[in-house]
Amino acid sequence: MLKLALKYYHTLKYLQWTQVKHRLLYKLSSSVVPVSVPKELNTKSETLFAQTSMSAEQSLLSLNTFIFLNIEHQFKNGIDWNFSAYGKLWTYNLTYFDFLSQLDISKKQGIDLIQDFIKKIVIIEDGMEPFPISLRCMNWIKFLSKHQIEDSQINQSLYQQLYILSKRPEYHLLGNHLLENSFSLLFGAFYFNDDSLFQQAKTILITQLNEQVLADGAHFELSPMYHQIMLFRVLDAINLFDNNTKITEANLYEVLSKKASIMLGWLKQIMFRNGLLPQVNDSVEGIAPSPQQLFEYAHKLGLEPKVNPLNECGYRMVRNASYEILVDVGQIGPDYIPGHAHSDTFNFVLQHQEQALIVDTAISTYEKNKQRNKERSTAAHNTVMIDGLEQSEVWGGFRVARRAGIIDLQEGINYIKATHNGYQKINSEHQRIFVFHENEIEITDQVSGKKEAKAFLHFHPNVRPEIKENQIIGTFGSIQFEGQYQLHLEPYVLAIGFNKTLESMKAVIAFSDKLHTKIKLNENIISNR
Repeated sequence: MLKLALKYYHTLKYLQWTQVKHRLLYKLSSSVVPVSVPKELNTKSETLFAQTSMSAEQSLLSLNTFIFLNIEHQFKNGIDWNFSAYGKLWTYNLTYFDFLSQLDISKKQGIDLIQDFIKKIVIIEDGMEPFPISLRCMNWIKFLSKHQIEDSQINQSLYQQLYILSKRPEYHLLGNHLLENSFSLLFGAFYFNDDSLFQQAKTILITQLNEQVLADGAHFELSPMYHQIMLFRVLDAINLFDNNTKITEANLYEVLSKKASIMLGWLKQIMFRNGLLPQVNDSVEGIAPSPQQLFEYAHKLGLEPKVNPLNECGYRMVRNASYEILVDVGQIGPDYIPGHAHSDTFNFVLQHQEQALIVDTAISTYEKNKQRNKERSTAAHNTVMIDGLEQSEVWGGFRVARRAGIIDLQEGINYIKATHNGYQKINSEHQRIFVFHENEIEITDQVSGKKEAKAFLHFHPNVRPEIKENQIIGTFGSIQFEGQYQLHLEPYVLAIGFNKTLESMKAVIAFSDKLHTKIKLNENIISNR
């Protein structure tokens, strides 16, 4: 009981007052009286114009057959918008209506789906939460404007949903949720030429973009996937301003443009030469627009990346002709919203000659289960675990109690040295030093307090590591150790999408006090493909 109480204490103590206040307000208001929606609301809309944005991945396969999160389902007796057999995120995706942006969807198909949703809206549950309302409203507005559809019934429902959203922005969560809310309100303001929606959107956007986009351009939740999604929204907002003149606001437009440029710059810096991104924190392929799509979209809008040195985000990218390595020497994320953070301080991801070598395990689920906990754990990352304990106490799917913090960071031309305090509860600290050479990387781990520790290295499935004479060898070269008392390989599961995994191998290196790891890379890699 005491242990659980302490877990809640160390989780809740970081929350901002606005999160606590709005959680209480929304809980009380929803249990006492629902949001009152006027019967007659604005049905007069504006046809919006825009540069071609981005088409969506195909999720509507045929009539009433959908695929989300790599799970396909056919509704045989009409669409059940509350369908929850595959978890809440699948239900959310069904109600987002991203499929309206598919290249092959017809005007009639889209209208039929929208009208079906409206017909059943009084019984819809998860889909009427603020987050899916936000994404759905943007998708409806894009579709209605693209096909120049003027339908009073659809507009009535759309405005009612925006009205509900305007009364329930997700201040209890903040982060990307609140940004999505505000972008949706902005779309609604343009579509209905509504000043009240615009003023609310503007206030939230200016405040939150300045809060959530760090000086080096990273989105502050430190997930490349969410960074891509938020950048997409910023670009869409700029697109609205550029092509629709009934609403003008120089200050907001300037903020959007500046943030877009440095977000593009950050994306450019952490992207590997082969166009892929490190899947750190809550990130996986197949959800967000690709970097290439985002760069092309930005270019069409006349925007170019502005590169600021990687700093506040805590990530560092080191490149040379032989390899690219992303190192995490930062905090796990914003203290008051670490829901997409992992227990991964001093994690790193390595590519050798444009092929993945050492990878992050990524994520395959958002369900609150053992797999979710495992994918967020210390042992699922290329770092060190002491005495079998987590660096940061991840739990409950999206919560973090005690968390590691960087207490010393030193950087030079070819080295990074840092210490974190994630193990202060057992009177220990972990220091990691990276030294970068032309074809070699040295990593030194120092654990204080004479504790037992394990280091982990997760290999990409294309790599075939073998242990020979107390070192790991492969076509990439070799990995040598000093200070270990045990070394073995074991299987692990790499996420390559939601509900989609591959088995690969990871190295587990047991040591106490100090471990020296030397990664020696061949000059010419031999493909295992």
